[in-house]
Amino acid sequence: MDDSDVLHEEVPPGNCGDGWPVLAIERSKRGGLVDQIVAAITQMVNRRELRVGTKMPSVRRFAKCNGVSTFTVVESYDRLLTLGLLSSRRGSGFFVARSEAASAPQQLALQATPAAIDALTPELYSGVSDALPVGAGWLPPEWYGDDTVLDAVRHAMKIPASRLRGYGHPLGFPTLRQHMAATLADDLFAASPDQILLTHGATHGFDLILRTLTKPGDTVFVEDPGYSNLLSLIRHHGCIAVGIERGPDGLDMEVLMAQAAALQPKLMFVNTVLQNPLGTSLTQAQAHRLLLAAEQFDFWLVEDDIYRELAAGGDASLAAMDGLRRVIRVGSFSKTLSPVLRVGSICASNSLIPELLRVKMLTGLTTSEINERAVYHAISARPYKRMLERLTDQLQSGRERTIERLREAGMEPLARPRGGMFVSAGWPVAPTPEFNGKVIADRALRSGILLSPYEFFMLRPSPSIWFRFNVAYAADAPQLIQFLQSQR
Repeated sequence: MDDSDVLHEEVPPGNCGDGWPVLAIERSKRGGLVDQIVAAITQMVNRRELRVGTKMPSVRRFAKCNGVSTFTVVESYDRLLTLGLLSSRRGSGFFVARSEAASAPQQLALQATPAAIDALTPELYSGVSDALPVGAGWLPPEWYGDDTVLDAVRHAMKIPASRLRGYGHPLGFPTLRQHMAATLADDLFAASPDQILLTHGATHGFDLILRTLTKPGDTVFVEDPGYSNLLSLIRHHGCIAVGIERGPDGLDMEVLMAQAAALQPKLMFVNTVLQNPLGTSLTQAQAHRLLLAAEQFDFWLVEDDIYRELAAGGDASLAAMDGLRRVIRVGSFSKTLSPVLRVGSICASNSLIPELLRVKMLTGLTTSEINERAVYHAISARPYKRMLERLTDQLQSGRERTIERLREAGMEPLARPRGGMFVSAGWPVAPTPEFNGKVIADRALRSGILLSPYEFFMLRPSPSIWFRFNVAYAADAPQLIQFLQSQR
């Protein structure tokens, strides 16, 4: 649910009750709603407008009178607790804890922001920087719904005392795995709960697969362009990443066949639907050819399927077409719930799961049952499907507006996205050492804009300068367009 959709209580003009003022929150201002709330309350503390011991409005009252979601308020209060400006008393609420702050949180965030960026820059993942996150991979928390995640976390915290004795099931929370198996059977293919291994997000799943199935020196195929962290992870394991070109029409199958015959890859990672960063999906025919190539040259296919719930029904599924004989499916809830929950999954054959489980236990024993319980409560609740429909509609609208805005800056999309979070677009100009995506991204960062340039996603040289844009943040960001126009 967007903040504009939150129901409002009748409150006196200019205050939230008990003399509390309504904050001047600007949705067009650089930075998120949480940053603005934290900065405003910090300023009130510094000006002595809030004295030590002052009780803060309840989360729901603050949310309703300011027109924001309770999720946003909880995150704001939590940030203020971390800064030491607020304290919480069980059953009583939140109170001002000290009379002044050394510096406004937004100023601290800007000071901590680096002058240069790479694919593993923490600001691309942390969500605490004041920079406009048009290159980031997360959605605004309020898009997930007013209370979806918070209600799920509250349910999860009611874990039975008996479950606190052990580490949790090594495969992951059984009830969530059963629910996922039932959902897969309804939507894609039959799988038992014992064929599902829960992970600490999709990247953890990729790591377990690489640890289990490869050794240093093995060749691993990836899409080019493709997921930036995966390229770094493959190299970290001592494997050789070989890019197979992916364009608007899908994979270059002729190159794939030739490279497979010459290099004998161990496995290949592929986004079947809503590929990151292009946003395109493979056709049924291309998926079939890919499966035949894997069979002919004896390599595993790792299907990165984390965008499936945002895709159109009936899109190709390698796992469904193959029946998990040669395909390993990786999923995640980071895009449809919240990345802070860090719950992903591997779905594989009965013969492979025990090997993956052993590696999971060797490297971390189990994953967080509390997080997995929270995910279960969220996705099994009745509003979840309606929330997904709203999310898809918001992304569709944002995607169209993003493409229109980028064209004002002279940019064209590399492909016409079929859904999802991203649009990749750029200028038809050849990069030079003085003028390339990385140089522009560093300039953008110094201007308070977080970009993801093509260098993060490609193994081969790019014939043009382009960036991946998150449509949730780029659709209505005039400062982004002004910056891009200034770079031409």
